[in-house]
Amino acid sequence: MLSLNNTGFSDTLVILGAAGLVIPAFARFRISPVIGFILVGALVGPFGLGTLVGQNPWLYYFTISDTHSIEPFAEFGIILLLFSIGLELSFKRLWAMRKLVFGVGAAELVGAGLILAAALYLTGLSTGGAIGLGLALALSSTALVIPIAGTTSAVGRAAFAMLLFEDLALVPIIFGLGALAPSAGNAGVVGLLTTLGLGVLTVAALFLGGRLLLPRMFGQAARTKSPELFLAASLLVVIAASLATTAAGLSPIVGALIAGLLIAETEYHGEVEAITAPFKGLALGVFLITVGMRLDLGFVLANWAPLLGATVVVMVVKVAVTTGLLKLSGARTGTATETGVLMASPSETTLIVLGVAGAAGLISGTTAAFWTTVTAIGLTATPLLAKAGQLFSRLIEQQEKDEAPAQVDAAGPGTIVIGFGRVGRTVAEMLRRHNLPYLGVDADIDNVNAARKEGYTVLFGDVTRNELVDQLKLGHAKALVLTMDDPVLTVRLTKRVRGWVPELPIIARARDAAHAAELYKAGATDAVPETLESSLQLSEAVLVDVGIAVGPVIASIHEMRDEMRKSIKEASDLDRELRVRLRRTRQSEVGG
Repeated sequence: MLSLNNTGFSDTLVILGAAGLVIPAFARFRISPVIGFILVGALVGPFGLGTLVGQNPWLYYFTISDTHSIEPFAEFGIILLLFSIGLELSFKRLWAMRKLVFGVGAAELVGAGLILAAALYLTGLSTGGAIGLGLALALSSTALVIPIAGTTSAVGRAAFAMLLFEDLALVPIIFGLGALAPSAGNAGVVGLLTTLGLGVLTVAALFLGGRLLLPRMFGQAARTKSPELFLAASLLVVIAASLATTAAGLSPIVGALIAGLLIAETEYHGEVEAITAPFKGLALGVFLITVGMRLDLGFVLANWAPLLGATVVVMVVKVAVTTGLLKLSGARTGTATETGVLMASPSETTLIVLGVAGAAGLISGTTAAFWTTVTAIGLTATPLLAKAGQLFSRLIEQQEKDEAPAQVDAAGPGTIVIGFGRVGRTVAEMLRRHNLPYLGVDADIDNVNAARKEGYTVLFGDVTRNELVDQLKLGHAKALVLTMDDPVLTVRLTKRVRGWVPELPIIARARDAAHAAELYKAGATDAVPETLESSLQLSEAVLVDVGIAVGPVIASIHEMRDEMRKSIKEASDLDRELRVRLRRTRQSEVGG
């Protein structure tokens, strides 16, 4: 029978309670739960409430008494994160990124590491200690950067390429520090060469075995129609691959990445990704809690000036090196800057390298403790750095002359489509097929460039700026289509434009019926809820597939759409019929 005095049971309750409270609370205020988990770790850890357990024994049930006992769960979270990244990749895409990985990635790690090492050497550290600490601080956080940036955007691709090289370089760094140890001799170099040889053989064996065995194994699991068996098979592959690379002397995250890549080449990757996602999120939360436990708030307050100075210096060096290298490689200034700022903080693997450098005698325990605190502070600031990077990127892109909004034709822009993602592109394609003029506007420069390459007429611009809306000449436009995935901005822009151009048809994308009613109140001519149209399309497919004739199906779908829009009209308290008559009157005038 479990006892409340059981350390593992008590720690588990604290972790699950933290996850249940932090994620909803911070999501409500639109704050990254990353900060919440780290703050919870600082609160319930040995430097927080843990210091009061002796005087208040009841706090035992609200603290994590054994910080080392949960570290394996944190490591497993990082392993699952790299596994999920592998699921999103393919060998073809990875091969296409090889120059970015081994070119910019290698230059970023070595360049930032050597600059930081030189600065640390000037403070009195030994050569080996400065190199080890410089490389440790040059690493960036895969666990935090990838969930924020993803791997498909321009920033995400650049960040992932550099992070991938850092993860691959982790083991050589560790063995290199061992070779620099005062008592190492030639043992460190021999160990490094041996590990690299075993690593190559292990990776080759994993690729060969995965190609042969994984499709058969997951095929058998799929035939049983048992989600539990499918989950067990997925976790087995991740753990086995991680253990194999660990046994060869490599990092377990290399094995997890390879396992993801292998499964991504099978038809089961979507199911595997969905079924392992909850475990990844929870384990990553545990990792962040362990980061917070390393924050000694008393030490931070007593040494805030040197800690702040050290953190700023590390970030400035990394931003400068990363931004400069990406710019030299051909990236846009805004993309390079955003990536550099996002990757400015140290990494969770920095803590590993610090431990190795301390064990090798390259740095003292006091030095390791100081830079461990700097790393924890930097990890806590990563979500804020992401926001700052986006802001800097937007400001830079707005100032670049070649991307300034072009002059709109005096005859009028036709239909203006604001927001050129998947929805806006579909609307533009339909307009183009009917030979109707249109103009797309988007604040994401990558979307703009991609759309221009495909022949769409798109301008770069931020519609939150009044001067851009003025330049669009909405008074001469035929219609305005709002497809942005930002409900608050959509309502605000609808209200503003309706005040300027009372007769302009405004067709807006709505998330649901409630949002559509809000858009009608703001002055939208039509508000199309995504949930309404998707449910009607699904219903149409069902009715046709069960044998109902197409004609009655279409009629019933139209009837249902009218009924649902009528309920939305009632919720919006607007006279829908009046606007319909106004639109028909305008159409008749044009036709006449």
